[in-house]
Amino acid sequence: MNESKNTTKYVLWMIVAMLFWGFAWTAGKVAAEHSNAEVAAFWRYAISFISIIPIIWYLKTPLKTDRAGLMYMVIAGILTSLFNYLFFAGLSHGDAGYGGTMVTSLAPIITYILSISFLGTKVSIRQIGALSIGIFGALILLRVPFDGFAFLNVDSAYFLGCAVVWALVTVVSQKAADRAHLMFYTLVVFGITTFINMLFALPHRPFDFGAYDAVFWWTILFIGVIPGTFSTALYFISAGKVGAHRTGVFMFIVPVGAIVSSWVVYGETLAISTLFGCLMAFAAVILFNMKRSSS
Repeated sequence: MNESKNTTKYVLWMIVAMLFWGFAWTAGKVAAEHSNAEVAAFWRYAISFISIIPIIWYLKTPLKTDRAGLMYMVIAGILTSLFNYLFFAGLSHGDAGYGGTMVTSLAPIITYILSISFLGTKVSIRQIGALSIGIFGALILLRVPFDGFAFLNVDSAYFLGCAVVWALVTVVSQKAADRAHLMFYTLVVFGITTFINMLFALPHRPFDFGAYDAVFWWTILFIGVIPGTFSTALYFISAGKVGAHRTGVFMFIVPVGAIVSSWVVYGETLAISTLFGCLMAFAAVILFNMKRSSS
C-alpha cells in the first residue's frame, strides 16, 4: 500500500515536471521577443547551472566519473548548447505550441532510429511496426503529405534541428548513464552549455542588465530555475521510482503544457494535423516500449 502511494507521488511529480517543461516553450518565446536567441540561450543555462548547485549539495550527489564519462559530458554540453540556441531561434520565428509538440514528438522517434542504426539496439517486429507508425506520425507533423518539403522554412527548420540535436543528446546520455550520477552529469552539461553559449552571447552585451527589460529577466529566471533546475531534479528523482520504461511516455505531457500556455499567452491554435501526428508518435512510443515494459 505504502509502495503504491509512493509511486503515485512520483508519478504526480513527473507530471508536474513535464508540464513545466511545456510551459518553458511559451516562456522561451516571451524571452526571445524581449532579447535575442544568443543572450536568452546563455542566461537560461547560466541560471540553471547556478541554481542546480544547492540541489547537488543537498542530495549529496557523488561528483565522479571516468575519462569516457567526461568525454560524453563534453559532447552532450556542445550539443545542448546548439539545441539551446535553436530553441530560442525557433521560438523567435515560430509558434511555441507547435514547437513544443513537434520537438517532443519527433525526438523519441529519431532517438530510436539512431539507437538502432549506431548503437546496435535489437528490435522486434512489433517495435519495427511502432517505428513505422512513428515515422508516419513525424511526416504528418511536418505536413509532408500536404505541403511536401515546405517544412524546410525558417518557422519549422529550427524546431526540426532541435529534435535531431536532442535525439543525439539522448543517445549520448544513454552512453554516459553508467559512468556518472545523472545529477552530476546534468551539472557538468549545464556548465559546458553555459560557457559555450556565453561565447556567442558576448557580442550582444549579456551582462549589460539595463539593456533588457524586466519581462525578459523575470521570464528567463523562471525558465532557468523552474523548468531548468526544479523540473530536471524532479524528473531524475521520479524516473528512478517510476521506472525507465515508463518515463518516455511522460514526455508526451510536455506538448500539453506548451499548447495550453501558448493558447493562454498568444492565442495560438493547434492544427488538426499537428494533433494527429503527435498522437501517432505517442502511440509509437507506447508500442515500442510495450514488450520491454511487460518483461
